[in-house]
Amino acid sequence: QVQLVESGGGLVQAGGSLSLSCAASGSILSVEDMGWYRQAPGKQRELVAQITSDGRTIYADSVKGRFTLSSINAENTVSLQMNILKSEDTAVYYCNAYILSGTTSLKRGDIYWGQGTQVTVSS
Repeated sequence: QVQLVESGGGLVQAGGSLSLSCAASGSILSVEDMGWYRQAPGKQRELVAQITSDGRTIYADSVKGRFTLSSINAENTVSLQMNILKSEDTAVYYCNAYILSGTTSLKRGDIYWGQGTQVTVSS
């Protein structure tokens, strides 16, 4: 079974920094893309940032210039460096990935979600 394990959430002061990590494990053939979504209370879940296996990235306008998503490394792990955090960044952050799993002769592609990690920015 493929799993996404998140780490790095917590409480920070406005203007501070925080780094989130997401590691995919299991019977993985390839991680086609990986990124982060977030959902604040009473709001829809929104894309924060994502990256493909060949290095293409996209960012939400609200975080562009403040957040940086790393490449997918050899351990199938992605890090999101969040700088100049604002109270508006407070949300549950969910790792998301599209992963090919199984074997080369019998493979499947699925979207996976992490359990979510709370990021709270005080102000």
